[in-house]
Amino acid sequence: MGEAAIVIMALLFVAFVALGVYAAVKVVKATKRGVDRTITQARRTVEDTTLRAKSYGQGGVSGELAQLRLSLRTSMRATQDALQAGAAEDASLKETLDLFRRLSAHGQELDEDLKRMERDPDRSRVASHLPELRERTERITHSADSLRWAARDRARKFAEDDLSSLSAQIDLEAGALRHWSAGPERTSDSGDFTWPEAGGAASGPGRKQAPAEEQQPPAITARDPRRTAYPWEKAARPETTN
Repeated sequence: MGEAAIVIMALLFVAFVALGVYAAVKVVKATKRGVDRTITQARRTVEDTTLRAKSYGQGGVSGELAQLRLSLRTSMRATQDALQAGAAEDASLKETLDLFRRLSAHGQELDEDLKRMERDPDRSRVASHLPELRERTERITHSADSLRWAARDRARKFAEDDLSSLSAQIDLEAGALRHWSAGPERTSDSGDFTWPEAGGAASGPGRKQAPAEEQQPPAITARDPRRTAYPWEKAARPETTN
């Protein structure tokens, strides 16, 4: 028994150590991804700010190259964010994301070309390539904008259809709630009530009762006790007993 207990304790110790190492590795990887994401975002922000400053502060070839890069990056990033957000709720956008990934490869290639042109000292040669670079940029940004606006129009159409369907259901429910059943009729000043018969005549002295099979029970609507109470509902006042 003593040796078995030692073996069990050793196995538990090894299991706890392995679990601790696994958790530590997961935490380190998650932290590294977070740091990399932060660094990438900071680098993009700095680069976009630099491009914006060049596009407004410089003229000629350098300013136009900066403007093309800024336009390309802004359009691609906006489309990526819109498609990724929509794909979480609309499965059909996953195919659109695949098309955008292919478009992103062309956009990345163009961005690298524009970056190399910015560092090229031969300004006249760079200027000769500007029409072709401008045309490529317009084609890619136009495709990205088309995907982005199509996804937004699709989401807006679904929202409008859902709202219309919900409004129709609410109108039907509101109409049904207004068709309440008739209440009891007072027969005398003593406070006695009598329920109307199926034929519309109230029962009372000297009046003939309708056959049992012809009598219809009154339609009484009552609140479902199983329904969940909502925070905005007022609590019912407790009944007092004398």
